Amino acid sequence: MKKNFPLQAEGKHPDRVLESVKHEIRKYFKRERNRDVPKGADFWDFDCKVGLTEGNAEVVRVSAVIEAVDAAAKSGAASVYVEILSKHGVRVLKPGAQTGDDSGAFSDSDDE
Repeated sequence: MKKNFPLQAEGKHPDRVLESVKHEIRKYFKRERNRDVPKGADFWDFDCKVGLTEGNAEVVRVSAVIEAVDAAAKSGAASVYVEILSKHGVRVLKPGAQTGDDSGAFSDSDDE
């Protein structure tokens, strides 16, 4: 989704317009996450950018998209640009968090 959302509409309260924009963004995330994940992938990941225009949009995390839209609205902007591109993601285990590691504290070999 690449879209420029107006934050001010004639005859509508600005808070309702902002809530409508946030609702549409959340709805898009939910719709994309409910799609079938391709083979070899574990989940849907997203590349997100938010800014006042397409040219000055900055990369943000998925969890910070709504906060960035709120910040743009509080600054008095007339519109906000939101770009969300879905991609498939693969989980990567941390090196110390492998299963089958026998270095745990609950080992039976210490009992005599």
